[in-house]
Amino acid sequence: MSYVANTASDQKAMLEAIGANSVEELFDAIPADVRFPKLNLPEPLSEMEILAEMEQMADSNADAHHYTWFLGAGAYNHFVPSIVPQLQMRGEFYTAYTPYQPEASQGTLQAIFEYQSMMAELTGMDVVNASHYDGATSLAEAAIMSVNATRGKRNKVLVSPGVHPQYREVLKTYIQGTDIQVVGDDNPDNNLAALKGMLDKETACLIVQWPNFFGELEDLEGLADVVHKAGALLVLHIDPVSLGLLKPPGEYGADIVTGEGQSLGNNLNFGGPYLGIFATTKKLVRKMPGRVVGETVDTEGRRGYVLTLSTREQHIRREKATSNICTNQGLMALGAAIYLTRWANRVYAK
Repeated sequence: MSYVANTASDQKAMLEAIGANSVEELFDAIPADVRFPKLNLPEPLSEMEILAEMEQMADSNADAHHYTWFLGAGAYNHFVPSIVPQLQMRGEFYTAYTPYQPEASQGTLQAIFEYQSMMAELTGMDVVNASHYDGATSLAEAAIMSVNATRGKRNKVLVSPGVHPQYREVLKTYIQGTDIQVVGDDNPDNNLAALKGMLDKETACLIVQWPNFFGELEDLEGLADVVHKAGALLVLHIDPVSLGLLKPPGEYGADIVTGEGQSLGNNLNFGGPYLGIFATTKKLVRKMPGRVVGETVDTEGRRGYVLTLSTREQHIRREKATSNICTNQGLMALGAAIYLTRWANRVYAK
């Protein structure tokens, strides 16, 4: 028997209230020849036969498990060690929600803290939050944070055309209804030299993807000095896997670092959920959206974890909120933490 939220007496009372005699009568406006159609289904099969047929149909798809895939644009079919989903699927993590009560959420809070710590080391930044929906929303939040950091005195966001085109579209969607302007991204000839020349007193930040969308590693040396001299912030959007070899963005003087963390132990998942990396400097931490888990001690001196910062409009005075971001993508951040821990252990073991 299927579950129906209301009882037969409930249905009768509602029908009487609207003057109908039956549920079927509600559909009188639909022509009889197309009303309540009977599906032309084949004869039923056993479970084993259905599975065989579904697998055969699935094998006709050119998916990432059967073919070498060189595309991606931020979403990649990297190898995910079996331990990652195995730990992610534990009930303590899989069913956990926002850890508002630290006394009941120490495991989740510690997992997020470990993620933040490893990501801070990888990016070379002071603070990492946990976290955003995906790389695109992280980048958009970085732009808004940059404008907020200037107390609304600067409303121009300078974006490199080398930034992922879909990320640029998300950014423009985010700022609809505000006075924030996005410039620089509509001309493919705007290299870093040209972008430097576009910095002015209205510019809140310069956003550069590194490596850029085309796989190029543009020279970032001295870029932060030029941006800061103009009174703006430097936002670098990174590929976290590349930081295993490349100089971390913090050493280039970045003020905000964003990235797509899907490649760190999370499967493609048909486009989501993904993991939005967001890091910044200690100076800007109170302007940062999202939440930060911190390590502390309780009244007996024992180590514990708490939500140190949570700058959402529900938690503080609404006019002081920096964002309405409402998820920490905790399960995805956990996957990244397990993934990074596994590879770190392999490196240190050698």
